[in-house]
Amino acid sequence: MTRALIDTDILSYYFKGDKTVVENFEIYLQRYDSISISLITYYEIIGGLLAKNALKQLRIFDDFLMDNLVIPLSESSVRISAELYSTLRQSGKIIDDIDLLIAGVAIENEMILVTNNENHFKRIPGLKIDNWSKQVLKP
Repeated sequence: MTRALIDTDILSYYFKGDKTVVENFEIYLQRYDSISISLITYYEIIGGLLAKNALKQLRIFDDFLMDNLVIPLSESSVRISAELYSTLRQSGKIIDDIDLLIAGVAIENEMILVTNNENHFKRIPGLKIDNWSKQVLKP
């Protein structure tokens, strides 16, 4: 099992208690000691919770982060994202900048991106993806 970078949608499923996603988090944590998200996912979750004034969920998210890892952007991950943008733009397959930044973090850190947005992310060359909302992982 490759180290995983959890996308915003899968993290949201986790916090909503999606049975399959929660079980996959538990299986993953038997092998690795923490869950990894990108700084961009951190931004998206915090922004969404603050916009809804969801202070209880914000505290739950903050508690979650105490045991897990937020991977920052680096010059290298941003460069990868910019190259992806250029390639996709030239082919007419534009993807949101936020998603390209998440993909750059995953590629730079040699991680599989765990997302439910497979149709969107599968267009990104060199990005490995998995969907933890569809089926339970094999331990």
